Amino acid sequence: MSRLAKLLALALLCGGTAAFTIAATSAQQIAARDTAKTPPKLGLGRVALPEEIKAWDTDVRPDGQGLPVGKGTAKQGDAIFQAQCATCHGEFGEGAGRWPVLAGGQGTLKADRPDKTIGSFWPDVSTVFDYIQRAMPYGNARSLSTDDIYALTAYLLSMNDIIKDENFELNEKNLASIKMPNATAFFDDDRETSEKQFWKKDPCMANCRAEPKVTGRAMSVDVTPDDKSGPKVE
Repeated sequence: MSRLAKLLALALLCGGTAAFTIAATSAQQIAARDTAKTPPKLGLGRVALPEEIKAWDTDVRPDGQGLPVGKGTAKQGDAIFQAQCATCHGEFGEGAGRWPVLAGGQGTLKADRPDKTIGSFWPDVSTVFDYIQRAMPYGNARSLSTDDIYALTAYLLSMNDIIKDENFELNEKNLASIKMPNATAFFDDDRETSEKQFWKKDPCMANCRAEPKVTGRAMSVDVTPDDKSGPKVE
């Protein structure tokens, strides 16, 4: 039985012309809504072309997936760094003014003021490459060639003593194989398994804790001044 028929039948059972009229009107409105055609598309935009998607799909993963074909050495990166990066990051990656420090900092992560640099903190080389590719140099992002980015990445690794040979060629095939000094300090979020015993199918939503019990009052142990009898509080 359709919704329209059900409403009409209900009106007849209830009796009365008014009830029938109201039910009929409601039924007509529902029927009109249900049978209304899907509104036409607004005609905004179009399907992205494969080359357009490729231009935005530039993320690089720790396993090397997403790396573009290219190559560069630390020696080549040195010249690029001095021309494009040293103004902010310093000639040796020490940071100019309050700009980020890129090199050094080993052994400082437990200090009161740790130096979180590429060599002391970052877990993956892919992050270095990906960040340079997206955002550097500051104010002129995406102006570097792929080979320039490989060369800069190699130079930054060299400044942090991760690459020893300035002529070592960094490319899409070997970048992911380079291990960062602090990589083992990062781990996957395992709370789904390690804290599973704390989860409940039906969590408590009300009256979950017993009523708190007052075991003592400040005035009774003479720690809250009352008039002039209590201790003086500065």
